[in-house]
Amino acid sequence: MDITIRRIESGEYGALGELTAQAYLRGGMLDFGEEDPYLEVLRDVAGRAAHTEVYVAVDGRGTVLGGVAFVPAGGPYADLAGPGEAEFRTLAVAEEARGRAVGEALVRTCVDRARAVPGCVRVVLSTQPMMHAAHRIYARLGFVRTPERDWAPVENVPLLTYALEL
Repeated sequence: MDITIRRIESGEYGALGELTAQAYLRGGMLDFGEEDPYLEVLRDVAGRAAHTEVYVAVDGRGTVLGGVAFVPAGGPYADLAGPGEAEFRTLAVAEEARGRAVGEALVRTCVDRARAVPGCVRVVLSTQPMMHAAHRIYARLGFVRTPERDWAPVENVPLLTYALEL
């Protein structure tokens, strides 16, 4: 499959926002379904792009297949990253593109990007316990679980954490 990973263009914000929202909804990752307040955050790619680097995976026709937000430490969109760290958030792949290494390509882009950040020694991330396919990608790329950093953004929404030493 012909996949290109690049920075998002503003005309793609809506497509990536809806793709991300649907990936989380259909994957059962939103406790309140269509009423979940995080759905608005997932759709707000313009907001992410204002504070982070948003990358998309596109096919040869330019169709958005997935996306991710790369977040250096200290930015307003950082949840987990501390000094010397970067993180990525809102990794999502369209249902029809799953199993084609799109997610892995997006994660590799974030790792490569982190290596280019002066002083960055680690990439960290938060993930939901049921995101098993993502966990397999992280393990394959050398990320390790960091249970001491696990957290919950809201009550009864536990997040697991992983880290990759650069």
